[in-house]
Amino acid sequence: MGTFIQLVIDGLSTGSIYAALALAIVLVNQATGLVNFAQGGMAVLSAYIAWWFTGLGVPLILAILLSVAASFVFGALIERYLMRRFERGDPDTAVVVTIGLLTLITGLCGWLWTYNNQQFASLFSLDTVSVLGASVSIRSIGTIVVIVVMMGLLQALFIGTKLGLALRAVAVNPQSAAFSGLPVGRLLMVGWGLSAVLGAVAGALVAPQLSLTPGMMDNALVYALAAVILGGMSSPIGVVVAAWLIGVLENLAAVYVPFIGYDLKVAVPFILIFVVLIVRPQGLFGRKSVVRV
Repeated sequence: MGTFIQLVIDGLSTGSIYAALALAIVLVNQATGLVNFAQGGMAVLSAYIAWWFTGLGVPLILAILLSVAASFVFGALIERYLMRRFERGDPDTAVVVTIGLLTLITGLCGWLWTYNNQQFASLFSLDTVSVLGASVSIRSIGTIVVIVVMMGLLQALFIGTKLGLALRAVAVNPQSAAFSGLPVGRLLMVGWGLSAVLGAVAGALVAPQLSLTPGMMDNALVYALAAVILGGMSSPIGVVVAAWLIGVLENLAAVYVPFIGYDLKVAVPFILIFVVLIVRPQGLFGRKSVVRV
């Protein structure tokens, strides 16, 4: 029983990292209608900025806050001077641009800070506590709590605030939103900036668990995209639940399903995607799109 609980809690902690990136992807999509494949690279850049500040003697919390602020500005500038040229064109072109941006940011981080592994301090203690016979690290608990708070804030943003409703209106129909008096350009910049902030939080959570390298978010980005598909692009709660489901099932399958083991556990999210797309194409918590013709 202790092993099972240990696997579940570790899976929730790992899934929370996937969820942080997935929430950022959902935010960009809800604000612009695009899928941002560069989200992982933006998270890595923010982690390097925080690490650079700590190297200058800045306390860790302040360094992360400074990287969050820098990430918001960077995300807004990316939308204003790069993505705006493609957002209202062919969506496939915009997707290719975000993939190119991912490659550019990753290469820039490697050029500025090398590809060597760097140590990033953890926000949470590495001490452990006993939970029903399982030894659980405080860092795992802290990571889960941070994601729950982020999920709640993002859900409240989209449902209960004028800003969230305005972002959704711009994503659905920017022309009508502009005719209604909404500042479409500024809202798009805010959407990208907020998604970069979520990416910065993801980077701060991932970097202590892995060595800080330009490619540290590559695998997490794949799982985050899987969580977005499973949970539904329109549901922050859905993508977090899906990310937790992926993390937990991946751990359980590696231990309790002999033919999968640790070598094939990466296939678990893709099996889930295959099943969900057949049964419920809009995702577990997503809404069906209705198009008037």
